[in-house]
Amino acid sequence: MPHFFPDRRDILKAVAGATGLVAAPSLPTLAQERVIRYGISMADIPQTTGQPDRGAGGYQFTGYTLYDPLVAWEMNVAERPGKLVPGLATEWVTDPADKKKWVFRLRPGVKFHDGSAFDADAVVWNFEKVLNPQAEHFDQRQSSQVRARLPSVASWHKLDAMTVEVTTKTVDSFFPYQMLWFLVSSPAQYQKVGRDWQKFAMEPSGTGPFRLGRLVPREFAELVRNPDYWDKSRIAKVDRIILSCLPEPITRTNALLANTVDFIETPAPDAMPRLKQAGFRLIDNVTPHVWNYHLSTLPGSPWTDIRARRAANLAIDRASVVELMGGLAHPAYGQVDRSNPWFGKPSFEIKYDVDAARKLMVEAGYSRSSPLKTQFLIASSGSGQMLSLPMNELCQQMLKEAFIEVDFKVVELEPLYTAWRQGAAHDSLKGITANNVAYVTSDPLYAFIRFFHSGQIAPVGVNWGHYRNPDVDKLIDAALASTNEAEQNALMAKVHEKVVDDALLVWVVHDTNPHVAGPKVGGYTQAQHWFQDLTTLA
Repeated sequence: MPHFFPDRRDILKAVAGATGLVAAPSLPTLAQERVIRYGISMADIPQTTGQPDRGAGGYQFTGYTLYDPLVAWEMNVAERPGKLVPGLATEWVTDPADKKKWVFRLRPGVKFHDGSAFDADAVVWNFEKVLNPQAEHFDQRQSSQVRARLPSVASWHKLDAMTVEVTTKTVDSFFPYQMLWFLVSSPAQYQKVGRDWQKFAMEPSGTGPFRLGRLVPREFAELVRNPDYWDKSRIAKVDRIILSCLPEPITRTNALLANTVDFIETPAPDAMPRLKQAGFRLIDNVTPHVWNYHLSTLPGSPWTDIRARRAANLAIDRASVVELMGGLAHPAYGQVDRSNPWFGKPSFEIKYDVDAARKLMVEAGYSRSSPLKTQFLIASSGSGQMLSLPMNELCQQMLKEAFIEVDFKVVELEPLYTAWRQGAAHDSLKGITANNVAYVTSDPLYAFIRFFHSGQIAPVGVNWGHYRNPDVDKLIDAALASTNEAEQNALMAKVHEKVVDDALLVWVVHDTNPHVAGPKVGGYTQAQHWFQDLTTLA
C-alpha cells in the first residue's frame, strides 16, 4: 500500500509572468525530510503497474524505482558502460543438454511492498500477466509495452519454490539482456485491490527501492523511500522524490530557475549559458541512444531505392543539429558511435554532402521541381531531448534542400510507440514511410537484432521497416549461437557495416542525456544507459 503523509495539499499550478512557468507540486515535508523535486520531460507519469509505458525512458521513473527485474543493469557507474548484474535472480545458466533452456535461481528473503514473499510462483504469474492472453490477470496495456522486448520467450515454468526455467524459441546467447525489461509486480496486491489493474496502478506493489506515495496522472508522482529494500547498496539517499510532468524544455528550465524544482532532465539548450552562470550543474554522459528516422522498405515506399536512402543521410548537417541542441549531443554516423566495437568499417560514409545527395536524387528520378514527397510520423514531445519538434523542423529543411519534402504527422508519444510496434504495413500507417522513435543501442539485441533480423518484422518485433536481408540474418543467427564475446563483437560489426551501407535509417545524432541539478542536489550517478538509478540522488 502507498504511504500517505499527513496534511498534504493538492498540486499547485500557477503561471509566472510571461514565461509560462508551471509550478511543481508544493507538498509539506516532515521534519528533517530530504525531498528532491524532479522535472521530467514526459507529458504523463509512466504506467505504475509493473511495465512502464512511454518508451525506455519510463523505466527510470516508475520501473527501476518501484520494481526490480530478474537480471539487472549496473547503474552505479558513470565512467564506463555498465554490465549485467544479479537482480531478483542471483544467477542464470543454460541447461547443458538444451541451450534453449535458461534456469533462473531466485533471490531468497525478498518481500513485495505489501509484505508478501517473492518466489517462483510470483515470477510465473508475471510472465502470464504479459505473455498469456488467456490468463485471468493478463493485462493488455502492460503486455503491449514488454511483449516486443521479450521476443525469444517461448515458455516458462516453475522448477521449485525459488527456481524458474524459461525456454527460448531458438538458441539465444543474448537472452539475459531481454530480462532487463521484465519487471515483477505483486500477485498478492493484485488480489487485494480486487483483481483490478486500474486500482493496482494507484496502489502498486513491487520489490523496488521506492514505494508510490501519491499519483496524479499527467501531473506528478511521489516516490517514497523503501527503508526495507533488499539491496542495501541501493537504499535511496533521499526520503522522497516528486516527479513533475513538465514536457516543454523551457518550462522545465524556468521551473529550475524559479526554484519550483531541484533537478531536471533535458534543459532548453539555449538556456544552458544562463544556467551555468547561475551556478547550476550540468550532468551528462555518453549514452547509447540514437535519434533517427526509421525508413520503410515495403513495396511502394520511396525508400526502397537505396539512392534515396543514402541521399537522405547525406542531406543532414549533423553539426547544425548539435548546435541547435546546445552541444548536448554527438553526430551519428550509424546505429552506434564510431568508438563502439560494433561500428566496423562501412563502405558508405555518412556525412553532410548536399551536392552528392542531390545527385543521387536526380539519378533516382527526382528534382527541385519534382521532389520526393512523403510523410513521417513524429511525436509532439517525449522522453528526454530526442523527440523534439525543433530538431524535426531543422531536418525537414535540410531534406528539402536535397529534393525531399517531408510532411509531419504529429502525435503524442504513446501513439507513436503504438505505431512503431505495429510496423509500417499496418493499415493505420498508410502514407507514412518513416517513424521517429529514438533507439536504445546498449546491447546487440537493442542495437541490431530487433530492428534488422527478418524474424523480428513487426508486430513480432520492431523491425518497423520490414527489412529483409539473408546475409544479415545469417550474421545475427551466428552471433546468437556464439558464447565468445570477441566473435560476437566481430559479427555485430559486420551487421553494422551492412545496415549502414544499406542506409536503412537516417541517423542524425547520439544522445548525451543531459540533466541539470540545482544547489540542493548533491548527488546523482549518470550511467551510460537509458536506465538510471534515482537512488543515487542526494
